[in-house]
Amino acid sequence: MKNIICIETQRLFRKRKYGMEVAALHWLRQLQKTKSGVQFKVLVKADEDECLQDTENVSVIKIPVKPYPVWEQIIMPGVAKKLGARLLHCTSNTAPLFTKIPLVVTIHDVIYMNKNEYSGSAYQNFGNKYRRFIVPRIAKKAKAIITVSQFSKQEIMNALQIPGQKITVIYNGVNPRFKMEGNIEKNNSFFDKYQLPNKYILHFGNTATRKNTLGVLLGFKKYVEENENPVNLVISGCRKEVILDLLLQHNLQQIQAYLYLPEYIHPDDLPLLYENAITFVCPSFSEGFGMPIIECMACGTPVITSNTTSLPEIAGNAALLVNPYNHGEIAHAIQQVVTQPELCQNLQALGFENVKRFNWENTVTETLKVYEKVLKENLN
Repeated sequence: MKNIICIETQRLFRKRKYGMEVAALHWLRQLQKTKSGVQFKVLVKADEDECLQDTENVSVIKIPVKPYPVWEQIIMPGVAKKLGARLLHCTSNTAPLFTKIPLVVTIHDVIYMNKNEYSGSAYQNFGNKYRRFIVPRIAKKAKAIITVSQFSKQEIMNALQIPGQKITVIYNGVNPRFKMEGNIEKNNSFFDKYQLPNKYILHFGNTATRKNTLGVLLGFKKYVEENENPVNLVISGCRKEVILDLLLQHNLQQIQAYLYLPEYIHPDDLPLLYENAITFVCPSFSEGFGMPIIECMACGTPVITSNTTSLPEIAGNAALLVNPYNHGEIAHAIQQVVTQPELCQNLQALGFENVKRFNWENTVTETLKVYEKVLKENLN
């Protein structure tokens, strides 16, 4: 019998990739370098960015686009069954409820189980409702659960009543392309492409309340009020009109002149975005991991992040930790990084040391151990 394992990464080929898709891509590329005697079939929705090519041990199966619940619950598991999969690994929190194939599920977090999280776009709110229905059921059905931090493991145990021995914590990695380059020619091209200022503070905006984009704006307002020549703030990842609406609703128009709002930065340009930032500000109310934190550290950029949920675990001693509800603390942390070069150098050195904990080779090795355990148990 062939050892075939199917891996679901349904949004991998979409043009605009975010956290889970980017992590899956890096992980799969590392898997392609690993010899295990297993044939891996990656199940994706057909889309325009075919960013992963077939190799000797990993092949891509493109499945036509259908509404997500139909694709995940009916079509995708049917394809896995036809392929003769001995195991199906679903990488994005949810999975098919009725497949007989043994399941491994990566549950990145359970933030969506909080009913107060229905505060984003209509698409985000539908996704939260779908996950609220599927995840409690699939967590009980799955043979094993992988998650990305000790904090998320505890949250899964508490929210879903899952025993700890069923959950394995495997950290995400940092791709080697995230590093300090100091390439002046690349930098000039990057600034021209996105029309960014030479000096800037960076934040990834989001309509989800937990990302605390409003808190960043309020903290930045306080920072601007206390400085004659404030550094500009770049907010990427969020539609411009969303930010402008926040400014209007909360009487923050006075900081608009200091904002740059590129809606989307291509993943290939993220190392330059990070490297050229004075600091990255990520005071989320809740995160399961916080990938941009370690990517920024790898690029030598000081990080300001929250003292809550998984963020202290991932940041270690290499970031300025703030109370995300305290806009004064956010403003003070920004002021510290902007005005204290020695602090920045110290945070940079600590960041380089911290990111050594996170590598995709280890992520793949530990994931293969989970597969092996499930397959052995299924034979008994």
